[in-house]
Amino acid sequence: MASLNDPDSTEHPRPVPIPWGPASGVGSLPGTDPAEAVRLVVGELPGFAHLPELPDRGPGADLIGRSAALLVDLAFDLTPAGWRLVPRPGVDQRRAREFLERDLDALYEVAGGYDGPLKLQAAGPWTLAAGLERTRGDRAVVDPGARRDLAQSLAEGLVAHVAAVSARVPGATVLVQLDEPSLPAVLQGGLPSVSGFGKLAAVESTVVEQELADLVRRLAVPVVLHCCASRMPMDLFRAAGAAGLSFDLGLVQDLDAVGTAVEAGTHLFPGVVPGTDILLPAPRATASRVQAWWREMGFAAEQLPAAVTLTPSCGLAGATPGYARAAMAHVREAAKYLQPE
Repeated sequence: MASLNDPDSTEHPRPVPIPWGPASGVGSLPGTDPAEAVRLVVGELPGFAHLPELPDRGPGADLIGRSAALLVDLAFDLTPAGWRLVPRPGVDQRRAREFLERDLDALYEVAGGYDGPLKLQAAGPWTLAAGLERTRGDRAVVDPGARRDLAQSLAEGLVAHVAAVSARVPGATVLVQLDEPSLPAVLQGGLPSVSGFGKLAAVESTVVEQELADLVRRLAVPVVLHCCASRMPMDLFRAAGAAGLSFDLGLVQDLDAVGTAVEAGTHLFPGVVPGTDILLPAPRATASRVQAWWREMGFAAEQLPAAVTLTPSCGLAGATPGYARAAMAHVREAAKYLQPE
């Protein structure tokens, strides 16, 4: 595998789909039937679909296991303590890859004729390194060599994944979302050690940004960076080359960072409804909340529709099936009220 830092490596331009689409999902859904999940997403979010993740299927369909299934030339297995890098592939790795293949088959069967932006999701390199143990010791995130190998392997796997999806849905404009829920803890020294008796040392933001940027540069499609945890490092994500930023609107308080992203042309994916069941407000009320937020930053109202894609605030795997459908319909309908009258 070529080094991510190889100056001779080809850097691909990252075209941005125009328009992005008014509303989309974050990734996960309840249930275990991939064909039904794809049908639901395409039906409720026809302007910006995504490949659903179904963690209810069990180990290998969860964020870390599913993302590890994309790794090239690295083996992993499930232990009582969690996912671990191992010398040889085992049954858990085969199961994770079978889940992914079934998802691709369902995408082809249900949405092979889809024409529009299509988002794929995977754990980002820092969250993946935080969720995988080394063969002999602590989380891979503490080892620069292990992190480098993981990021390189993940980049190769994502390139192949994008190609596989593009072959099955040739009319789609494919982009990749990297989920980094663990990154705030990495930056703040908040990750517990494997023993649980201590915390891992914080990683310098310059190191995090550089290693994340190295991976983003390897992908030939737009990259959205998602974090629905508090203290999302928005400036770092933007500096690492994100074409889009996905976040919980209720948790992002740094309007200066948001404004800088908008001025830089970075697309925004504000999460406007929770990922678990609540009584949803009227779509117009959600749209009014987004418009007020936009006005507070001082931007012209007519810029808003092209600058944002509304989503739930996080994945919907913990929701009931009825709420998941309603949440997707809600963001789709709320987005209609953002259009200029």
